[in-house]
Amino acid sequence: MPRPRAIVMVSAHWESHELIVNGNPQPETWHDFGGFAAELFAMQYPAPGLPELTRTIVELLTANGLPARIDSRRPFDHGVWVPLSLMYPQADIPVVQVSLPSRQGPALQTQVGRALAGLREQGVLVIGSGSITHNLYDLDWSAAPDRVEPWAAEFRDWIIDKLQSNDEAALHHYRTQAPHAVRAHPSDEHLLPLYFARGAGGAFSIAYQGFTMGALGMDIYRFD
Repeated sequence: MPRPRAIVMVSAHWESHELIVNGNPQPETWHDFGGFAAELFAMQYPAPGLPELTRTIVELLTANGLPARIDSRRPFDHGVWVPLSLMYPQADIPVVQVSLPSRQGPALQTQVGRALAGLREQGVLVIGSGSITHNLYDLDWSAAPDRVEPWAAEFRDWIIDKLQSNDEAALHHYRTQAPHAVRAHPSDEHLLPLYFARGAGGAFSIAYQGFTMGALGMDIYRFD
C-alpha cells in the first residue's frame, strides 16, 4: 500500500449526535480508558491535523446532504492512535477524524463513506476503526489464543458473507438478520466504522482474521 498524504478516520470512540470533523491542527493524544499498564498511558501519537482537508470534508459532506461542523479542539481518541501507532509509528502523516453519529445507524455511515470516496483518488487513506465483535462482558481474559466462542465466529462469518455478496440491505439490518447480533454488539458503535470504510471503498478483501480473549474480533478488511 503506498504511503498516503493524509488519513481520514472514523473511530468507534467519537460518538456524536451530528456529524463533526476534527479541525485541530495538532491534536493531543487522549488516553480515554482505564485499568491498563502505565506504559500505555505514556504513549503519545503526535501526528498533525490538516485543517484544509477538514474544510474539504465538510464541503463534501454538505454537498451530499450531510451537514457537518468543525471541532477545532478535539484530541485523538484511542480508536485513532492505537491502530495508527502500529501502521505509521513515526506519526508524520496528517490525520483528520470524522465523528460517529452512532444513533443514526449503518446507512448514514455508508452515505458518509460514499461522500468522501473521492478523497482516495487524492492520496488520502480512509479508515474505519472499530471491531467486528465487541461485547466486553463476554470476554475471557484468560482464554487460550486459539479459543473462539462459536457465537462470535458465526456473527463474523455472516458479516463476511454479506460483504462478499455485497448485500447492503442485509448489512444495514444486521441487528435483526445476523445471528447473535445483539450479543456481538450490545450497541452499534464498534461495528459502524465498517460501513464508513465500505462506503468509501470498492472490492472487499480480508487482510487479517482472528479473535482474542475468545470473543473480541480483531479482523482487518480492505475495500480497494
